[in-house]
Amino acid sequence: MPALPHLVPRPASMTVTGPGGWQLTATTPLLLEPGLEPVAALLREVLDRPLPSATADAPAALALRTDPALAPEAYRIAVTPAGATVTAAGPAGHRLAAQTLRQLVDEGRADGRGGVSVPCVEIADAPRFRWRGLLIDVARHFYPVEFLHKLVDLAALHRLNVLHLHLTDDQGWRIEIDKYPRLTEVGAWRAETLVGRYTRQDDPDAVFDGTPHGGFYTKAELRALVAHAESRGITVVPEIDLPGHMRAAIAAYPELGNGLEPARPVCTTWGITEQILNVEESTVQFCRDVLSEVLEVFPGPYVHLGGDEVPKREWRQSPRVQQRMRELGLPDESALAAWFTRQIAEYLIARGRRPIGWDELLEDGLPAGTALMSWRGEEGGEQAARLGHDVVMTPHRLTYFTVYQADPGLVEQPLAVAEVLTAADVYAYRPVPAGLPADAAARVLGGQGCLWTELMPDSRHVEYMAFPRLCALAEVLWGTAGDYPEFAVRLAAHLRRLDRLGVAHGPLPDPAAG
Repeated sequence: MPALPHLVPRPASMTVTGPGGWQLTATTPLLLEPGLEPVAALLREVLDRPLPSATADAPAALALRTDPALAPEAYRIAVTPAGATVTAAGPAGHRLAAQTLRQLVDEGRADGRGGVSVPCVEIADAPRFRWRGLLIDVARHFYPVEFLHKLVDLAALHRLNVLHLHLTDDQGWRIEIDKYPRLTEVGAWRAETLVGRYTRQDDPDAVFDGTPHGGFYTKAELRALVAHAESRGITVVPEIDLPGHMRAAIAAYPELGNGLEPARPVCTTWGITEQILNVEESTVQFCRDVLSEVLEVFPGPYVHLGGDEVPKREWRQSPRVQQRMRELGLPDESALAAWFTRQIAEYLIARGRRPIGWDELLEDGLPAGTALMSWRGEEGGEQAARLGHDVVMTPHRLTYFTVYQADPGLVEQPLAVAEVLTAADVYAYRPVPAGLPADAAARVLGGQGCLWTELMPDSRHVEYMAFPRLCALAEVLWGTAGDYPEFAVRLAAHLRRLDRLGVAHGPLPDPAAG
C-alpha cells in the first residue's frame, strides 16, 4: 500500500484503501445537497478548479453530503477510483473537509494536462478542542488588510477556527470609531519606532528609526475581513484592551487619562506604560460607546476586553480616583479594577456577547460569565476552570511566537525576543493540565498561538515567526499530536506546500528534537 498522505494537522483516522487514485480534473462534476452552496464556492477556490454542477449527463464524481448525526465540526472523506464523497453535518464540517481535501490534492500526482490523481483514502475526522486560535497584534505594527486575509487563509489551511485581532494598544489604535474620530486621526499614528528590543521609556541610549508609523482599518475593511473569515469557518474575536494599554486613546482624548502629568503622544517604545484610563462615568461610557461600534462590525460570540498589565500607580496617586473609590464604596485599587471590568463585562453580556480577558483578571475578581485567556502560565487557567469559567490556554513560554525558533548562534534568524521556542517544544504541549478534574477539564476550550509584533515590522517577518510553529500547534489543538519524528517528516512535506503558497517560514526542525 502507498504511504499515508502528509497531512497537517493529521486526521483522527486515515486509511489508505488502495494503490490507485481518483482523477480530479477541471471538469469533474460536483454534486451538492441543499444548503452547501457557500461550501462549494470555497471548494472551487481552494482546489483551483471550476467543478461544474453534476447533471444527468455528467454524474457526480465529487459529492458533498450531509449527515446530521455527525458533530458540527466532524467530517468524513472517502476517495475511490470512481470519485470522492465528503460527508458532514453542515457547512462547518464541510469547510474543514475542504482544507483536508485540498491537502490530499496537493499529495496527488499531476498528469501534465491539469488533472491530478488523488490518493484513495478513508478519513473520519473531528477536532478535540473548540477553540483553535491565532492572535495577530496589529497595534504594535500595522499591516495591510490584504495580509490579514492571507493570514485567515493560512489559519483555515491548518483547520484553525479563531482569529484573535488585537486592535488597540499604547502604540496604536487600529479600528475606525465614528463617535471618536481622533482615535484614528491621532491614536493610529506614532512619530517613530524604537529600534531593537524592549527598553525603558526614558532610556537615554534608546535608538529610534525616525520614521512615522501607523494606519487603521475602516469598518468596511473589517466587515469584509469578518465575511472572508466566516466563509472559511473562522470567527474573528476583536480585542479592545482596557483599562491599561490605552496610551494611544489617551493621546487622542487626554480627558480619558488621570491628569497627573502632561498628555503624552502615542507610545514609540515597547513594554508597559503607566498611563491608564481614569474611572469616571464618562470614561466608562466612552468604553461602552466604542464597544457598541465594535459589536456592529464583529458578530461573533466573543469580545476580548484585555485587562492585562494594568499598573495602578496613577489610581493610587490621583485624588479624584481615590474620591471615586470612596463614592463607590470600594476598599482598594484591586477592587476598583474589578468594578471597572464588571461594567464592561455586564455591558457585553447584556448584548448577548461573551467577554473574555487575560489572566490578570483573576487577581482582581473575574466577573461571572467571563472567559479567561491564561498567558502567564497554566495556573490561572486551572484556577478559572475550577471556578467554572471557560478557559483558553495560551501560556507564553509555549505559544508566544515572539522568540527565536532555533539557537540564534547556530541559525541566522530575524531579530526576536532573546529566548528559544522550537516547533518540537510547541508540539509537546498539551492544553489540558494533568490532574485537572473532568468537570474543570471540560472548561478548557482549547488554545491559541500569539504573534505579538513589536519586533515584526512587516508581514513576511510575521509569517516567518508563525511557521512552522503554528503547524505544530494546529495539530496539538486538533488533538492528534503524537510522535514528533513522525510529525517532522510530514512537516517537511507541508513546508514545501507553504513554499508553493509563497509563505515565509523558519527553519525545518531536527526530526530528532522530539
